[in-house]
Amino acid sequence: MTKPDLLLSSGFLLFMIQNIKHIILDLGGVLLDIDYQLTADAFVQLGMKDFAQHYSQAAQSDFFSDFETGKIEEAQFLSALNAYMPQPVREHELIAAWNAMLLDFPLRRLQILQQLQLHYDIVLLSNTNSIHERAFNQKLRSLCGFNSLAVFVDKVFYSHHIGMRKPDVATFEYVLAQTGFNPAHTLFVDDSRQHIAGAQSAGIQTILLENGMTMEEHIFKSK
Repeated sequence: MTKPDLLLSSGFLLFMIQNIKHIILDLGGVLLDIDYQLTADAFVQLGMKDFAQHYSQAAQSDFFSDFETGKIEEAQFLSALNAYMPQPVREHELIAAWNAMLLDFPLRRLQILQQLQLHYDIVLLSNTNSIHERAFNQKLRSLCGFNSLAVFVDKVFYSHHIGMRKPDVATFEYVLAQTGFNPAHTLFVDDSRQHIAGAQSAGIQTILLENGMTMEEHIFKSK
């Protein structure tokens, strides 16, 4: 598979993290900008007034988790959403509302991935689902012509493909087993405290991005 050519200019230096050989990156809030409130607002507009009680960054109802781990199909997930509506909503409207949270890939973050690959083993670990995967892959194609984030990392672990999700310690242990990474030399970057706690329980070093922090602030510095 052809690698993209998006290298950063020499105006930035890679910040070498001591004792780290491998990096596990989250997707939403780390590589891809997201806004959960946009999806909550979209579902309220469709009639699901209590959407935020069922889904947020911190917690979610079981059928969301089941969809994220591939236990239910898209049709079942959309049907479950429709069950909360005062009247039936068309499928494409549900999908549009569900995807509303997905914003853009800042090009600089993809450039950072290329720089990181020069120094570290990089994998992606994301709680996601088939609907979102199609949507963010389309955003990637529109930005740089590539069909998948797989061209930017060594391996991709999406929750709906592996049947497990963060913050379960077993999820991190699975990634370590599949990659052969030594947890003591592995860094996990995420924007969720509960996910960070799960990684730490697996012996992995962590960086929590919160309060507007970005990956760029931790990985790169100006000359």
